[in-house]
Amino acid sequence: MELDALILSRLQFAFVIAFHIIFPSFTIELSAWIATLLVLWRRSGADHYRELARFWTKIFAVSFGMGVVSGIVMSYEFGTNWSHFSLVVGNVVGPLIGYEVLTAFFLEATFLGILLFGWDRVPPGLHVTAAILVAVGTLFSAFWILSANSWMQHPTGHRVVDGIAYPDDWLAIVFSPTFYFRFAHMVLAAYITTSFVVIATGARYLLAGVHRPHAMTMLHMGLGLAAVLVPLQMIAGDESGRDVLAYQPEKLAAIEGKWDAGTDGPVPLVLFALPDEEQERNLYEVSVPYLGSLIVTRSWDGGFAGLQAFAPDDRPPVLLPFFGFRIMVGIGVIMLILVVWGGIVWARGRVEQARLYLRLASWSWPLGFVAVLCGWVVAEVGRQPWVATGILRTKDAASPISAQDVATSLVLFVIVYAIVFSAGLIYMNRLIRKGPAAETPPEGVANRPLMAAGSAAGPTGEG
Repeated sequence: MELDALILSRLQFAFVIAFHIIFPSFTIELSAWIATLLVLWRRSGADHYRELARFWTKIFAVSFGMGVVSGIVMSYEFGTNWSHFSLVVGNVVGPLIGYEVLTAFFLEATFLGILLFGWDRVPPGLHVTAAILVAVGTLFSAFWILSANSWMQHPTGHRVVDGIAYPDDWLAIVFSPTFYFRFAHMVLAAYITTSFVVIATGARYLLAGVHRPHAMTMLHMGLGLAAVLVPLQMIAGDESGRDVLAYQPEKLAAIEGKWDAGTDGPVPLVLFALPDEEQERNLYEVSVPYLGSLIVTRSWDGGFAGLQAFAPDDRPPVLLPFFGFRIMVGIGVIMLILVVWGGIVWARGRVEQARLYLRLASWSWPLGFVAVLCGWVVAEVGRQPWVATGILRTKDAASPISAQDVATSLVLFVIVYAIVFSAGLIYMNRLIRKGPAAETPPEGVANRPLMAAGSAAGPTGEG
């Protein structure tokens, strides 16, 4: 395969967005958990909730900063590498991204300052409020980004004049038919991702015999949240698949590895295969009869179109969506097993004695991130060859720049991101190894020295 400017631009954008998506998928729920801990502290007065909140706020700050830095680059790429994309769909996508900045990023950035630096400097109620508003801001951010992406998956509420998309109905644009379950699926994925990071951290502390009260709280809350959300995520994912059947049948055919054009059932569920796009068939296929029809169409003999029903130029690549989907589902099953297992040992009061479970749980922190990346691959590769379905093909969206320029910037991005990512991971791991520390009440508030001096002198201020 010749690495021309188009291929290199796609690789560069894929690399940047894959790096970036890791951090929002972590910070969306982490901010909500910090806010929950602070609310529990205010209601119960238990100091370990506050200590946990302060500990995770440090990790949140690092993740938030890395997410912002990696996300800014994508905005520049729209102009440098994908200028025709900006020209054709910028009238629709541009305002949606702008709304994300106005309603989400400003909200997060404003109150993040109070959350980070307001410990012992602002009233506790204001500090808790700031934490809640930061969490709301992260949800707004996910809302607008998923809205823009869902419109690109299935555009609605627009008209095309001379090849340029113009908005007609903003409600139809913001709430495109594929948005609802895709938004729920992504938010649930973010919450589950962070819950497993919290579970893994708590298990790590129990194995090491340190920070026991904090570790038990992390395991209790992490397992409790995951026990609810993992089954919900499976339902949301299934409903999102129904939207794919209705609005993106080519993507569904690639995900399921179905080649024949006929829509008559029954369709087997392909557990494993090696899709061969040249021969248009699956090699070494292992499948379960009828189960594909039952999952996709809710009937034993329901059918749906295969890849041969679509023109070759309109088909997505098969290999990445096919395996990405199976890895994502497999991780979901592993998560469910860990949650059920954890619930059993917790109910029996044997969490600290279940060393095997704690060991496996301590290694589970990457699961959510891998699942999110696989889901992104399924969603984005599966909509090819379109960057905005029916409006603009990916090959027509690129800027007229040389392959050498793109290759140079790609190499630089890989080097810089590798350094930044490694430094961030090392620093966060150091914070986790140090763990939440018990706090000692300050003798005086740093920004009000006269109050401290007055109390030292006596009620009248006289020595």
